[in-house]
Amino acid sequence: MRPALSVLLSVLHFSLLACSPASPPPAPTDIRAHSAASLPSGPGDAAWALAAEFTAPLLPQDMVEPRALERTTPHVRVRAVCDGRRVAFRLEWPDSTRNDEQRPGAFSDACAVQFPSQVQADLPAPQMGELGKDVEILFWRATWQAALSSSGPALAQLYPNASIDHYPFQARSESADMAARYSPARAVENDLALPRSTPVEVLVASGPGTLRPGARDSEASGAGVRTDAGWSVVLARPLPRGFEGFGRTQVAFAVWDGAHGEVGARKMRTVWIPFAMEVQP
Repeated sequence: MRPALSVLLSVLHFSLLACSPASPPPAPTDIRAHSAASLPSGPGDAAWALAAEFTAPLLPQDMVEPRALERTTPHVRVRAVCDGRRVAFRLEWPDSTRNDEQRPGAFSDACAVQFPSQVQADLPAPQMGELGKDVEILFWRATWQAALSSSGPALAQLYPNASIDHYPFQARSESADMAARYSPARAVENDLALPRSTPVEVLVASGPGTLRPGARDSEASGAGVRTDAGWSVVLARPLPRGFEGFGRTQVAFAVWDGAHGEVGARKMRTVWIPFAMEVQP
């Protein structure tokens, strides 16, 4: 090849490379919590923009009964912020239907974040842990959020065709004895029957079918809002025990779509995902 032609082709080659669009950055392989002095106040806080977003694919829970055999929610987008003691996650996922009605027979939209109870090299099974290797779960439900956002639906809204002679809970002179008689679950302090002060619940599990209430004084919190595309939910809790020594652990997520009758074990879930603090420059 003549020298002049060779130079011309080289110049053309590099010119085309310069004009071609840059390759997109590789997708992150772990969740990095942005370090901040305080946690974001809610799903719409501008501080979330400083945290890298991780898109976690969701899988049907098809290992134990009741199973989910078809994927209803494709993914959940996750950002994390940590103040050195507590960590907050913002979970966002697409959902075309809003399922937060407080009525019998209705299924609620929901989500959860799961950590190993103790950070160590030998992880528990991602499916709700295993015997001797507990997991801690922070669970949010849209119906609980709706109950806190308003006074809740009136009896006539729940049962529009009912004819009522007397309803104790709307009586002005309701006594403590009557309250216990007509709401026995509240009388024995059943966690699910008590008036809610938060839309989240702390749970512990040692494998499928072992879910039980966790500590009430866990400093867990959360809040969710409906968006044009679906839900945006913040879940916050203390870092798991032992995290300081390792500096890394694993985290998993789950999403329930009430429109598809998802409840309990019937859900979309992730595998364990590596989680670490953001490396400061």
